[in-house]
Amino acid sequence: MIEIFASLSKKQILSSIRCVLGSFSSARGFWAARALNSACYLEAQKSNVQAESVAANVLEQYFDEVTEGPGIWKWRHYFEIYHRHLHKFIGQDVHLLEVGIYSGGSLQMWQHYLGPECQIYGVDIEEACRAYESEAVNIFIGDQADRQFWSHFKKNVPSLDIIIDDGGHAPRQQIVTLEELISHLRPGGVYICEDVHGSFNQFAQYINGFCQNLNQFGVKPGQELACSPTQFQSQIHSVHMYPYVVVIEKTSRPVTEFIAPKHGTQWQPFL
Repeated sequence: MIEIFASLSKKQILSSIRCVLGSFSSARGFWAARALNSACYLEAQKSNVQAESVAANVLEQYFDEVTEGPGIWKWRHYFEIYHRHLHKFIGQDVHLLEVGIYSGGSLQMWQHYLGPECQIYGVDIEEACRAYESEAVNIFIGDQADRQFWSHFKKNVPSLDIIIDDGGHAPRQQIVTLEELISHLRPGGVYICEDVHGSFNQFAQYINGFCQNLNQFGVKPGQELACSPTQFQSQIHSVHMYPYVVVIEKTSRPVTEFIAPKHGTQWQPFL
């Protein structure tokens, strides 16, 4: 262990220490969340819940109306997540990739939801999925854990607006797919990874490390609370974690500065 640390630079050692401390904070957060499962807390929450009318979700409506034909298999709570992040693309000239075609029903669902201007690309490891190719749908057969496959894919497909990983669901597959495709996502694009199951899931832990880079902070000399963003911060708008789903949104345009101006005339003396 001493030999390993001796080979690291000071910056690498500090980063390693932060990772260790971060793991303790992660465990603390995990148990804090588990505390919310207590019966007393849930009973208290129930007494405060008010009935709300929720606008109909057209994706969920489409799903409910499918009773025959190519199958769609989705967790029901996904539809609210889809609509929240993807409704801005409806009716636009948009390029969507879905990894994991299975029975082909979701390809039709995306076409219905986004409109006739949507160009869809599907990726699956099963050769039989070529049957779902059409004028609006291009099918590619390959292993999502194979970086060479993605290299070939990117040479033949323009930059994408939406990427949905509903493939093999194994963390190693999800990680490779994200690493290979995040740079192929256009500004303003949305990356969705589905079926991130289990506490301390390796892909979720990977995402926890990934999004730490959103918080890099360095104040510009001579200016109060003004920071130059890193390349990562300039490109990545946000990272969202839902039950079983991770969503990454890219910025619509590069961010050039983070600034916190003061407004007002009356200030406490201690800051």
